Amino acid sequence: MKNILDNIVADKRKEVDLRQSIIPVKQLEASVLFDRETYSLSHALKNSTSGIIAEHKRRSPSKSVINQSLNVQDVAKGYESAGVCGMSVLTDGKYFGGSLDDLLLARASSQLPLLRKEFIINPYQIIEAKAYGADVILLIAAILSRDEIKAFSELAKSLELDVLLEVHNDEELQKSVMPSLDMLGVNNRNLKTFEVSLETSKQLSEQIPNDFVKVSESGISSVNAIKELRPYGYKGFLIGENFMKTDNPGISAKKFINELNE
Repeated sequence: MKNILDNIVADKRKEVDLRQSIIPVKQLEASVLFDRETYSLSHALKNSTSGIIAEHKRRSPSKSVINQSLNVQDVAKGYESAGVCGMSVLTDGKYFGGSLDDLLLARASSQLPLLRKEFIINPYQIIEAKAYGADVILLIAAILSRDEIKAFSELAKSLELDVLLEVHNDEELQKSVMPSLDMLGVNNRNLKTFEVSLETSKQLSEQIPNDFVKVSESGISSVNAIKELRPYGYKGFLIGENFMKTDNPGISAKKFINELNE
């Protein structure tokens, strides 16, 4: 039986083929943003007291609608004034209601390191990320071979983009560790069942070499969750729905960070 990830990837292949046929790489490389100096998320996380990467997410396959009414500029400005380390912007349309325009608007509204949160299956999407103002790309080990992870991460580094690699289990982690990554993210959500457990981050923490910034993703909805994970070496915490399900994600993030730093 196909899981949701298989469906997303199948749709993504069609979508990327279509986009490549419309906008050639040369056109992306001519973008105004293509030559801008990028901000390093891994560097920001290493030097942060909070480690929060806050997300802009309208909906998701597991939760359906989260928040459709906010505009990206307000969210980006709010997150920046709250003092988050970086912002994750979902650019998948069909399943998450995002777009590359969201990335452009976030870039125009803030100087935060921006992560293009996307299902990357083609080098074209990495060039696209750079052209639309991203500083970081996400690679998902569950949908890529070791050779693809290597090729994609090396391409990203050549474009001065940070690379966050996401794993769900030990097998994915073992095939993925390589010098062209900056951050290793452990997703606490089981993609087959959608169940979330912080134990995943705890169990995998020892397997992650200290050369990489450790990031925990999914299911982090309380200050206590972060305090629980810090002793395991985590410096980054990706928070998606927690802020977005409120009327003002920036204020929610500010309260959260203040409570964390008390």
